[in-house]
Amino acid sequence: MATPAQWLKGARPQTLPAAITPVIAGTGVAAYVDAFSWWRALLALVVSLALQVACNFANDYSDGIRGTDDDRVGPMRLVGSGAASPGAVKRAAFLCFGVAGVAGLALAAATSWWLVVVGVLCILAAWYYTGGKRPYGYAGLGEVMVFVFFGLVAVIGTTYVQSRTWEWAALWAAIGVGAQTTGILVTNNLRDIPTDRVAGKNTLAVRLGDAGTRTLYVVLMAIAAIALVGVAATTTWWALIGFGFLALAIPAVRVMTSGAVGPALIPALQQTGRAELVWAVLVAVPLALV
Repeated sequence: MATPAQWLKGARPQTLPAAITPVIAGTGVAAYVDAFSWWRALLALVVSLALQVACNFANDYSDGIRGTDDDRVGPMRLVGSGAASPGAVKRAAFLCFGVAGVAGLALAAATSWWLVVVGVLCILAAWYYTGGKRPYGYAGLGEVMVFVFFGLVAVIGTTYVQSRTWEWAALWAAIGVGAQTTGILVTNNLRDIPTDRVAGKNTLAVRLGDAGTRTLYVVLMAIAAIALVGVAATTTWWALIGFGFLALAIPAVRVMTSGAVGPALIPALQQTGRAELVWAVLVAVPLALV
């Protein structure tokens, strides 16, 4: 029986900024077009947070029963460590999916019912990342799906449920957020290359190799910077204050390009998550105030 502290660690709270930042960025764009709705933004946040935790538990369960987590370098896994049974972790994942589903249905009822389809796709993407007979995370597609769902869908969706309009600024913000969220996964998968290769988990990092994965990370951070210019060009140049994220992104890039491996990559994970949060806040605040 896992303790509450172990369940909290299993939920991976350090990954939650990746769920918060899309809502911050998308809400900033909505505020810029005078469409801010606090309760819609709050429901979007509940959906995003619940999906993130559900995805974490689902990955813990699926990787655990496959034996992928038997020899981990990173944070504790509930199933892999034996702290919780696979069934308990699976139930926790579906409970969180349920919370996301209820909040998503409320948003769909208040906006448009076709959003239910988007919600179902989000849940399926979260589960089949490492779940099912042919998980796409084991085929090198994890980064693509993270960019799509935790970047494009999350940010543009947050803006849409408030404004009900298409906004180019939301697309640029989604690219910036998606690039950094993908960067977190890239860093994580770089750290796990040795164990993933042995376990047969052919992530994009395993396919690209050490050097290629580090290069991909640098490219993603550059995309995040370029996206800031896109946001500014479609809204206000005050959005360029977002370049303050480089204060955290540059140290992370240095770690990634230093050849660090294993636990030495953990600072890069932390700095990337914080940089993403700073990016979103420094973009959203000027958009809301102009």
